[in-house]
Amino acid sequence: MTIFKQATPSSRAVARTLNKPAAMRRKMGIALASLLLMGTGIFLSQQAHAQNYPNHPVKIIVPFATGGPADNYARFIAQRLQENLGQSFVVDNKPGAGSVIGTDLAAKATPDGYTLLLMSNTQTVNETLIPNKPYALMKDFVGVAPINYSDLVLVVNPTKGMNTLADVIRVAKAQPGKLNYASSGPGTPYHMAGELFKSMAKIDMVHVPYKGSSGARTDVLGGQVDMMFDAVTTMTEQVKAGKVKAVGTSGKTRSDVLPDVPTLNESGVAGYEATIWLGLMAPKGTPKAIVDKLNETVSKIASQADVKQQWAKQGAVPMVMNPAVFDKYLQDDIAKWSNVIKSANIKLD
Repeated sequence: MTIFKQATPSSRAVARTLNKPAAMRRKMGIALASLLLMGTGIFLSQQAHAQNYPNHPVKIIVPFATGGPADNYARFIAQRLQENLGQSFVVDNKPGAGSVIGTDLAAKATPDGYTLLLMSNTQTVNETLIPNKPYALMKDFVGVAPINYSDLVLVVNPTKGMNTLADVIRVAKAQPGKLNYASSGPGTPYHMAGELFKSMAKIDMVHVPYKGSSGARTDVLGGQVDMMFDAVTTMTEQVKAGKVKAVGTSGKTRSDVLPDVPTLNESGVAGYEATIWLGLMAPKGTPKAIVDKLNETVSKIASQADVKQQWAKQGAVPMVMNPAVFDKYLQDDIAKWSNVIKSANIKLD
């Protein structure tokens, strides 16, 4: 008779079976440790990179023409960054297409901290006004730091016979489409301020876009264009010299540099408010440690007593936020202007 023995696993097989979870745990532990080491290595590498940053000149792309607030404050910040960080910060003006040309160049730059974008609420407006851009602001950039904001002032050439906001509204309603206003280009704060004024005052004026605020300012001073919204930081001297007539400022309260000029809100356009603000962004993927270092430096500059005093005389107010708060501010501003543009049915000319 043949006796069949029941097959039993060997002690080694049993050990392998029993130890399988432990082996898997060991492998997972090793993998996790490797990931942690890798992450730590990347973090330390970024920190070391930030400590040595910048070790060669940094370019600040300004997608606006020379002579306006964006250009002026870009050069101011560039000089102060150079003094604080020991390397040149070079302003590179790339105006055109409502700031899209320069912004796109910055979006396509290597994200290493050596190319920055000086931007304004033009960029947040354009997210709705120009939907078919080659970039998306919050997808292709990270917020570095805000710089400052200032009110706008509506000025009229003195030969036009309009000395108050009521005069402007009266003439515009009596002759729809006769009056015109200049701006530094589509989507700029000056353009949006004009369109918001038209919508809220229920008047019709023709928009005359320029490639920069300097050209717009020159033609208003010369009488080729009737009026424009401009930053108080760049137009106050012309107002005080009598070269233009200021009929209203755009803030919630009167401007400290033009205290005798009423706001549009108090002059009959209830609830009107518009400002121009400036900030720095960097291409998406710029190391966080570098973004943080730049944010700390810009915030330090904007908080210095001499800077506050100098800007106050110009009508500018410092803005200080960390990168996360600035990102939220940008998102909120995009949403705000999206609502304004859609409700007022604002279109590109």
